[in-house]
Parts: sequence; C-alpha cells; structure tokens
Amino acid sequence: MKKFTVLLISSILLFGAAACNNDQAKTTADAPSNPSAAPSEVPSAQATQAAQNDAVSQTRRNQLNADIRAHEQRNNQLNDGKASDRAESALATEVRDKLEANIPNGHITVEAKKDGTVTVAGTVAEKSQLDKIPTLTKQIKGVKNVIVNVTVGQPKAK
Repeated sequence: MKKFTVLLISSILLFGAAACNNDQAKTTADAPSNPSAAPSEVPSAQATQAAQNDAVSQTRRNQLNADIRAHEQRNNQLNDGKASDRAESALATEVRDKLEANIPNGHITVEAKKDGTVTVAGTVAEKSQLDKIPTLTKQIKGVKNVIVNVTVGQPKAK
C-alpha cells in the first residue's frame, strides 16, 4: 500500500509539473500568448481595474517580493550566484514578478532565452509604464538584452 501511495503522489506531482510547464510568464490571463507577435488588444476597463486592485494589495506585493527573493536564493545556491546560465523559466518568472509589482495594470507576457535576452510583450495603460520596462527588467540578475513589444493604450469599454 505504501508503494502505491508513493506512486500515486509521484504521478500527480509529475502530471502537475508537466501541465504547468510553460516558457512564458504572464502578468494576467489576458496577456498575449506569444511575446514575439504583434502587441495584443487593449484590455477592458474592468480587467484593468481588477488587475490593478490585485496588484496594489499589500498581500500581493508581499507575495511578489517573496517570490523574487526565493528566485534569487535558488539562483545563488544552484548557480553559485552567477548571472549567467540561469534557467529560462526562472528568469522569465522573476522578470514577470518584478514587472507585475511595479506595473500593476499591465497585461504583459515575458519570455526569456538562455543567452539572457528577455522579450516583453503586451499592453500598458500609460507611457510612463512603458518607459519603466527596460530598467525594471535589467535589474534582474542574468538579463542582458531586453526586447520590448509593448504598446500603450487605454482600456477598452465593455
């Protein structure tokens, strides 16, 4: 019975990990699926407000900051703290967390490459938010190049 339980739990964890394996990190469900493609539609006013309310909550900010610290600690242990050779998914997730914490109403997708190139795509509400993207992204250890495919647009009414 113990072997069956271990097999069952292992299968569930393996299936969950495989189902969650996505090379893109998104700030919202409405963010574009392909960062290399043309920018997505401007999000609705309701979606923007919901994302902003979530992102500015203290609980969410604490969670994002904890996630960023955890990624840095993991990199320090597994990669001797080096900026090079970081896992693409870890790099993309850390950049996404940084952007989500600082651009709360953006609909952004992040994709990272092994060489440290990060592509950010999607839509933000204001030009000042667009201007922050390269600076915020380069603050993450391991980011060497930033490609920004983000447009500025006002939320569409529904």
